[in-house]
Amino acid sequence: MVVFLAVNHLSAFAQHKHHMMHDSATAAVRDTIPMMDGMDMCNDEMNMDHSGMSHSFSLQLPMSRNGSGTGWLPDASPMYGYLFHTNKWMYMLHGNLFLRYNKQDLTNKGSRGAEKFDAPDWLMLMGQRPVAKKGLFRFSAMLSLDALTGGNGYPLLFQSGEAYKGNPIVDRQHPHDLFTELSVGYTQALSKKTDLFVYFGYPGEPALGPVAFMHRPAALDNPDAPLSHHWADATHITFGVATIGIRYNKYKLEASSFTGREPDDRRFNFDKPRFDSWSGRLSYNPTANWALQVSHGFLKNPEILHPGNLHRTTASAVFSTLFQNRSSLNATLLWGMNKTPGETGQQAVLAEASWGIKKWALHTRYEWVQKSVEELNLNAAIYDPSVVFPVNAFTLGFHYNLLQTHQTRLALGSQISLYHAPAALDGLYGKNPLAAEIYLRVYPGIMKTKM
Repeated sequence: MVVFLAVNHLSAFAQHKHHMMHDSATAAVRDTIPMMDGMDMCNDEMNMDHSGMSHSFSLQLPMSRNGSGTGWLPDASPMYGYLFHTNKWMYMLHGNLFLRYNKQDLTNKGSRGAEKFDAPDWLMLMGQRPVAKKGLFRFSAMLSLDALTGGNGYPLLFQSGEAYKGNPIVDRQHPHDLFTELSVGYTQALSKKTDLFVYFGYPGEPALGPVAFMHRPAALDNPDAPLSHHWADATHITFGVATIGIRYNKYKLEASSFTGREPDDRRFNFDKPRFDSWSGRLSYNPTANWALQVSHGFLKNPEILHPGNLHRTTASAVFSTLFQNRSSLNATLLWGMNKTPGETGQQAVLAEASWGIKKWALHTRYEWVQKSVEELNLNAAIYDPSVVFPVNAFTLGFHYNLLQTHQTRLALGSQISLYHAPAALDGLYGKNPLAAEIYLRVYPGIMKTKM
């Protein structure tokens, strides 16, 4: 919170200094906003980015298309952050902090529920500058202090992935590493419609899956990682990534070489880069409101405790729009599948949305995920190892902006989740377990500049 408040006052001084203007990027962003007579477009939620700053990997695209790694969001996406300029550089700082009480299994009917006070968080600094007339250099540094509130993460029923002290992390979301991204990239424009780019991260994010959940507009109000995280976007923290890509008009094709192994349980160090896995992704933004992608990757031994290679396939659609009554809608629909050699693929489906109007926001998420005996760390002597359990999870929540000082907001929020799994798991989880949480959220407001 101290970081946000300190930088907030600096941003109030710097946010109206507009250098590195680019006409095509400005026009692209402006075209995403419904212009209505008599509306104050410089008022709170109606303010999209009009700084003229370009996308991190193209001088011809708007900054609002920036996602995680090299992924695309819709051009109409809201942008929360602090914007700073110098003569040659543009910097943007953004992040999320939840001060939360979280109780999984409200009725205490199962043995796998837990409760905790915690603080899911992340902070990201991006910078970029033009190189000659057609080049663009960028860097990104992203940090998280998740591990300070518990090395085995926070309670989340039916969640799985990674390990802690030699045991699989189950019914908890693993904490993110201190360094979740340290990356650089360079783009060379060949024409107004064509860009070539390269990206290196240690750690970073390969071209696999949708934009990571903490950067999707539909998920920003929800403190929890999706149960489908390791079916879709878990590779957003990869220790060793190299990506090359080409954009032509509304399409982007890219390929990555990266480390397949997920981060270990030492959250403050740097894991060994291996570059033993690969992925490819095709992205398409047909209009300012949509971002579509399909991707496939090969991951070598991603799980530390369970050696074995994995093929991951994903497809997603992200939607953003701003309505004439000062409300906004952001939504994501994604599918992911993990397949190991000789086994049937395990699939996951997610649908999430966030609707905001003035100081209020409602958010929801539905997931259907196929979890194996291994994923849920079940006793193979009791449960058939070949059985896959379909898990359903539905979340509904809200948050209300209590106050805003310059560019920093404080919100009060809460959400409740309902789970449904096969009756064979009732002895561990209870029938249709419920979870609830309440939190204070500190985050930057939508970036505002004079038009």
